[in-house]
Amino acid sequence: MFKLPIAASILFFLASCGTVYVSPKVDARDGKVRVLPVNAETVLVANRAKYNPKQLPAVFFQNAGGAGSVRGAGAVPPTSQSEQQRPAAMTLRIPPNAAAGPYRIGVGDVLLLATKSGGSTVEELSGLLAAQNSRQGYTVQDDGAIAIPDVGRVNLDGLTLEEAEAQLFLSLVQSQIDPTFSLEIAEFNSKRVSLGGAVSNPTVAPITLTPLYLDEALAAAGGISTRDLEFASIRIYRDGTLYQIPLEEYLRRADLQKVRLVNGDSVFVDTEFELEKAQSYFQEQITLAQFRQQGRVQALAELNAEVNLRRSSLSEERSNFKDRVDFDAVDRDFVYLTGEVSKPGRFTMPFGRQASLADALYSDSGFSSETGNPSQIYVLRGSSDPAEFGAVTAWHLDARNAANMSLATRFKMQPNDIVFIAEQPITRWNRALKQVFPSVISLGNAVTN
Repeated sequence: MFKLPIAASILFFLASCGTVYVSPKVDARDGKVRVLPVNAETVLVANRAKYNPKQLPAVFFQNAGGAGSVRGAGAVPPTSQSEQQRPAAMTLRIPPNAAAGPYRIGVGDVLLLATKSGGSTVEELSGLLAAQNSRQGYTVQDDGAIAIPDVGRVNLDGLTLEEAEAQLFLSLVQSQIDPTFSLEIAEFNSKRVSLGGAVSNPTVAPITLTPLYLDEALAAAGGISTRDLEFASIRIYRDGTLYQIPLEEYLRRADLQKVRLVNGDSVFVDTEFELEKAQSYFQEQITLAQFRQQGRVQALAELNAEVNLRRSSLSEERSNFKDRVDFDAVDRDFVYLTGEVSKPGRFTMPFGRQASLADALYSDSGFSSETGNPSQIYVLRGSSDPAEFGAVTAWHLDARNAANMSLATRFKMQPNDIVFIAEQPITRWNRALKQVFPSVISLGNAVTN
């Protein structure tokens, strides 16, 4: 009856002496291990360590699209026709009435001065004959004057014909010359109106002693040469202002035909829309559109072929890289997991970003909820200083309060970190029993026998 108590005493002695089962733990007694709790402040300290994650090859950031050396159908030839836009309703803007008045001599005009000849009475029987024999032309110079022999320069710019005759009479008298003369304008060069656009003969029409009206000026240019009455207009540019008379209204209203023109006017017959040109333009555009469409089809076929070649090349390069990764032939960074984890091993750090402690704990090899002790989660990080070779910092995460797991999402892992999770006390006891129980049974049997 004393056999079972004796066996139990033996089991208790073995377990208490640690000879039955030994479990790993973080021990800071040797002075080389420094244990720091994981909190908001220490996470910032732990994350100060510099780390540049491994990057994926450039082939993973390339795509098969984009324009290459696609030839297509070549450049589209330029259009030979301009597009004809149908204008909106044309408004009537009539120039103001020009002030009526006599013609005033200007620079460039040629004046004919007929003076009495000095011949015999027989030669002067006809005053007209004498005047014809002594006619002389004078051009009004830039300074507005004409130069008469024995008289000098006489300024006639801006004077009417009557005022000019009076000025010449006075000059002849002052020069003691017989003031018998006649004066006329031979060439009108100082006042002009230009005409262009849809007229037969674009020209410059002079303004003479008689007023120049719009219909007369157009007749001097050979008349209007357009069949498009609906969209044509007569435009008059005067003193910086543009006036417009729709052609249909011009032909219908006599008062518009008798618009008086003044010096410096520019008359332009504008045909904003010509049906024949519009038809030619659209026919040309249809041909060019067909050409472009053929070019697009050809370019698309070339582009598809090029994209397919690029896609095949990229797929092959990516597949080769994945195979190298599978064969562990690519330099990678790892975090090692040990203790009470689902599967002891290494956690591969991702390309292009830093992994957190939470990434490691919740990976396939991460925390074992059955045997792991949430209050004993450690990140073991060796010192990079050669003078502190063998020194280890143990960052201790107590996850009994689940809120502390938020710190794990901010704790950045470094290459060669070790995540260690201690076992539950009950797990340690169960494992000790599992190891010692067969020995107890054998001992009990021996005592019984």
